[in-house]
Amino acid sequence: MISQKKSIPPGWYIVSRSKDLHKRPMQVTIAGMRLAAFRDEHGRCGIVEDRCAHRGAQLSKGSVCAGQLQCPYHGWRYDTHGHVVHVPALPHEPKAWQHKKIRGFEIRETQGFIWVWIGTDVPVDEPRPFAHYLEPGWTSFVMKTRFKATVEACLENFLDCPHATFVHKHWFRTPTQKPVRVTVQTLADGAQAEFFEEPREKSLVWWLLAPKRGTMQHIDRFIAPNTSRVDYAFPSGLHYVITSSCTPVDGDETLVHTVISFRSGSIGFLVRLFFEPLSRWIIRQDVNMLAAQKANLDRLAPHEATFESTPADLLGPYIVAWRKALLNGASPPPSGEKRDVTLYL
Repeated sequence: MISQKKSIPPGWYIVSRSKDLHKRPMQVTIAGMRLAAFRDEHGRCGIVEDRCAHRGAQLSKGSVCAGQLQCPYHGWRYDTHGHVVHVPALPHEPKAWQHKKIRGFEIRETQGFIWVWIGTDVPVDEPRPFAHYLEPGWTSFVMKTRFKATVEACLENFLDCPHATFVHKHWFRTPTQKPVRVTVQTLADGAQAEFFEEPREKSLVWWLLAPKRGTMQHIDRFIAPNTSRVDYAFPSGLHYVITSSCTPVDGDETLVHTVISFRSGSIGFLVRLFFEPLSRWIIRQDVNMLAAQKANLDRLAPHEATFESTPADLLGPYIVAWRKALLNGASPPPSGEKRDVTLYL
């Protein structure tokens, strides 16, 4: 039974890390679509509908035979593009099945991730690389997290400073009520917010991971349709980049692959020893908060489950506007617009 599909903006979506796809097929779900991923005899990945054209059996429950995806019901085989290449019951009658196929998807495998194109038949671009991931001089780690929340809710959460003073109090931020000037700017591929004179007192993260003196450059960026990037840079050359790519799964659940890369000189491996578990603890706080928010919204009547926005919701409106425009084939917000906002953090 294929679940209800949900329309999503066209783009590249991560289905898996490369290391997680082995010799057997794997089922993946994107926006309610059940897909089957497998590798051919050369190790190349293919992603097709998770249904056999013959009787609709689940291909991800089958096997890989001679580099082809084999149905567990009658043994029909498919190549990485979804074409039927063999029917065991009719091995000498290719005309009976050579034009049969199921939908195959464009995929890219780069930086250790498998991406699938959802949208028009031909991709309009390539997957955006994770910034500084696997680059010399940088230390990186990857987190895979499942949220009970929409892509929009996840993106806004990752790019929302005010929530951190409460959800991550003392871990990442602590309320100081100091004014922080923020410049919000629309870009050709989304929008960004740059923060000035941001407080870092009474925060475990910054006490451990940042110099006690010096100005911190902090930029939050939304990259349409499904990526957030946060940069923290210091005059010493210390630099942290947190990039998250969001893939909608079923209903309002989202699978998030986060790559955290940082440049901290020769002690990068030591920094990672406490930075990685700390990051996992902080993201778990967000998982719990967004799950609680969704549970509360689900119990409300539609007219009650509405949102009030303020200027402090810096990038949320652009996330919604961009994704809606891409979904409807409309024009996104024009680039080059700027506004200044003062927050108290």
